[in-house]
Order: sequence, then structure tokens, then C-alpha cells
Amino acid sequence: MAAQWLTPDERRAWLALYALTSLLPASLDAHLFREARITLFDYHVLAMLSESEGTRLPMSELAARSTASLSRLSHVVKKLEGRGWVTRLPSDSDGRVTTASLTPAGLGMLAELAVSHVSQVRSLVFDSLDGRDVADLERVGRKILRGMDSAHWILSDGEAAAEGAVAGGVAPSAGSREPLPALHQAHDAGQ
Repeated sequence: MAAQWLTPDERRAWLALYALTSLLPASLDAHLFREARITLFDYHVLAMLSESEGTRLPMSELAARSTASLSRLSHVVKKLEGRGWVTRLPSDSDGRVTTASLTPAGLGMLAELAVSHVSQVRSLVFDSLDGRDVADLERVGRKILRGMDSAHWILSDGEAAAEGAVAGGVAPSAGSREPLPALHQAHDAGQ
């Protein structure tokens, strides 16, 4: 089988994407660790709980929303339980299912931390982009994600509204959900 080498344009795009996917998580991790001694993954788990109904999710759904294995998630939830931010309980509807629930202390910590985290995300990602860039970033990100995991929850979360808005050249409506809505919702929930 002959290699299908990247074109010069594809190579430049790939190297930019590779650098971005390496540097951005590391920078956000470092910021969150300085602020609260947590990782970006820890923050994302807490954020997914904060935006769920009743601030709780079955562990399997939380794993899907965190793009993690159940074993990795279990380890992180245990750590967050130790800090008093999360509890694990049997599901009210099915005792065989374990749910993770954000505690009031966890929600309070997240609400305070979200302000700083959003500022960091804005500074690193969005301050240098205009509205079309943001729409393009979402469109391209969803397209790549769809090729990797067509059932990913982000793709079913407001996809029609987002793609219609992108096709029309405008930013998604306020009614569509962003990939990480807890970046702004956690702060609002704490007020």
C-alpha cells in the first residue's frame, strides 16, 4: 500500500492542530493547578456535573461526557470525593447504577474557579478570533469529531442549530449549547 503523504497545506494544518492540542491543555492544566490544585480533566468532570439536571449523572454518562474510561473517571471521582466536591450514590431509579453528584461545596468551588478559567480560555483561544473564526472552529471541530466518534454527545447537543447558523454565516443562537457551557454556567449557578 502506497503512502498518501500530506499535501503542504494539510501538513501545515496538521502541525498547527498538533501544536494546539499539545499546548492548550497543558496551559489550562497549569492554570487550574495553580488556582485550585486540580487538572483540566477534573474541572471538566465537575463542569459536566454542574450543568446536568440536579447536578448529578450516572457514572457511565459522566464518562461519555468526559470522554474517559469508567476506570479513569472512577479514580478522578474518588479524588474529588476526598475533597468533598462530589459524592457517589446509587441511582434513585436503578440501584445497580451509580451516580456522581456535585456537592454544594463542589458547586461553590466551581463557581469561583469558573471566573478565572473562563478568563484563561478567552485569553488563550477566543480573544484572537472573530465571529467567523469561532463558527469555523466549531464547524471544523464537529466535522473531525464526527469522523472519530459519530455518536459523541457534543454532536447531538444543538448540532442542527449550530450547523444551520454556520451555513448562514452567523454565530450559533443563544439557544444552542456550546461544547463546554459550564465555562459560564457554573458561575451563574453560584450566584
